[in-house]
Amino acid sequence: MTKSVFTGPVYVVRDNIDTDQIISAQHLNLVPTIADEYEKLGSYALDGLPKSLYPVRYVQDGQLDSEYPIVVGGRNFGCGSSREHAPIALGSANCEIVLAESFARIFFRNCVATGELYPCEMTERLCDVLQTGEVVTVDLDAATVTAAATGKVFHFKPLGDVRPVVDAGGLFNYARNSGMIAK
Repeated sequence: MTKSVFTGPVYVVRDNIDTDQIISAQHLNLVPTIADEYEKLGSYALDGLPKSLYPVRYVQDGQLDSEYPIVVGGRNFGCGSSREHAPIALGSANCEIVLAESFARIFFRNCVATGELYPCEMTERLCDVLQTGEVVTVDLDAATVTAAATGKVFHFKPLGDVRPVVDAGGLFNYARNSGMIAK
C-alpha cells in the first residue's frame, strides 16, 4: 500500500525559487542513475539559495539528507531551466512533498515523471504562515496540511491522475506496472 500521510518539519522558501537554486548547474554532471551520484545529488539540494536569505540550510554541510521532508514554497516554484535534476536532488535529500502556491509547469511534470516527490498546489499561501522547522501533517487523500502547533488545516488541489504516477515511482514504473510497456 502506498503511503498517503506524511508528517515532519517543513523547510520554507519564498516565490520564484528556480532550478538553479534547487540544484546548482555545477552539479549537473552527477548522473542520477548511478547510486553514489544519486545520493550525492541530495547533499546539494537547495544549495543555490542565498545564505543571506536562508541562513538555515536545507541540507547541513557534510550531510547527504535533509531533516525537512516537506518543502513549502510560494508562487512559481521550480521556474527556470527544465532540468530534471531539480526534483531528483530534492528526492535524494529525502524530500517527499513540495507544497507551493504554484509550480512552473516543467518542474511539476518532472516531479511526476521522475516520481521523486508529490507537487501539491496550495489553495492558500502557506509560506507566509509557516516557518522552517514547524511540523505539519500532509494527507494526500484528504488534500490537507495540518499544522501541529495550531491544529489549523490548509488545503491543496487534489493530485488526481498525477498521484498514481508518483506512487509508482515515476512515469516508466507506472507504464510498466499498468502494462503500457513491457516489464
